[in-house]
Amino acid sequence: MQDWFDLSGKEGSVLGQPNNGYDSHYMLLVAPVKVEKCRKMTGEEERLNGIDKLNAVRSEIPSCTHVDYSARIQTVTLEDNPSYYLLIKAFEKMTGIPLLVNTSFNIRGEPIVCSPSDALKCFLGTGMDVLVMENFLLLKSEMPQSALVEYKSNIELD
Repeated sequence: MQDWFDLSGKEGSVLGQPNNGYDSHYMLLVAPVKVEKCRKMTGEEERLNGIDKLNAVRSEIPSCTHVDYSARIQTVTLEDNPSYYLLIKAFEKMTGIPLLVNTSFNIRGEPIVCSPSDALKCFLGTGMDVLVMENFLLLKSEMPQSALVEYKSNIELD
């Protein structure tokens, strides 16, 4: 975690609190992404508005870097969650980045996914390529076209 986030306890880091060696198992902490991992936005990107500005890449870990260059952090241990830990390690081996995004699973206007059937419905109606549930791997490319749902037309844009 210390290679990617500023946990020094300086103003603005980890909600203004020093790390004191504790982990963040429940995503309760927000910390700045380390300066050396950040990417300064170009002048053109700075002039963007709304979702276009939100989508500008700000760091080596763009999917979890907020507009203010912070991230909500969570630690995962082998003891607490072996499957997720091993997934993160496998991703690190492939990419060199030991981080994954942990986010709510739903689309705008829909409740958070609570069941396998909710997950399948959301997967079939979004731009996700892969869905993993426990030991099952579903690839969108292998789904019959008749199963796909179009959500975009029903979503109010920001």
